[in-house]
Amino acid sequence: MITMFRILREYERGVIFMLGRFYKVKGPGLVIVVPVIQQMVRVDLRTLVMDVPTQDVISLDNVSVKVNAVLYFRVVDPERAIIHVENYLEATSQLSKTTLRSVLGQHELDDMLSARDKLNADIQQILDKQTDAWGIKVANVEIKHVDLDESMIRAIAKQAEAERSRRAKVIHASGELEAAEKLLNAAQILAKQPQALQLRYMQTLTEIAGQNTHTIVFPLPVDLINQCTKSGGADGPDNSEK
Repeated sequence: MITMFRILREYERGVIFMLGRFYKVKGPGLVIVVPVIQQMVRVDLRTLVMDVPTQDVISLDNVSVKVNAVLYFRVVDPERAIIHVENYLEATSQLSKTTLRSVLGQHELDDMLSARDKLNADIQQILDKQTDAWGIKVANVEIKHVDLDESMIRAIAKQAEAERSRRAKVIHASGELEAAEKLLNAAQILAKQPQALQLRYMQTLTEIAGQNTHTIVFPLPVDLINQCTKSGGADGPDNSEK
């Protein structure tokens, strides 16, 4: 008679069968099960954590990787979890393995490394839809590790190095272009006032003289020499007339 009384915890439910036919779901608390006539199957309603073993996946760009994940799910309908599938734990485990391989096989390696949130959401949505008939709710799926071969790691490193080199060259070229534009604007401004060019040369000489150097090599523009020559020629006749 003692075996008639069963105690179910708050997170447990009992699926009762009477003479082999489904009767009702009972619990939590004290449950009476009539021996021989009734049988009870316990179902845990807590969120379960299932480790998806490492799977060999070939990405869309034909790269072989090893991927593992973790799955969070719980039973929301004990009746369907017991009646509609033989072993809902094993069924969910096998389904998660095949879904992981099929979903990741439709994406390139870069997506596996940088877009994990989207891949996790896609896998979770597919699993949740397929396990709904079993009374199971898939709460979350997280890809844990994506293992690559050493040769592929070296190739990715070379690709990253080449990309950084390309960016450096583009930035350097942009800087040269901007400098050329500024120099063109400065030349146009100085061309309007020749005296400004002479003042600029004087300023440069002052900066060079402030350094600890014994020899100063300074280019003298031809235009400046011509202007000095013209000035000297203009002063000559004036002095002769005097």
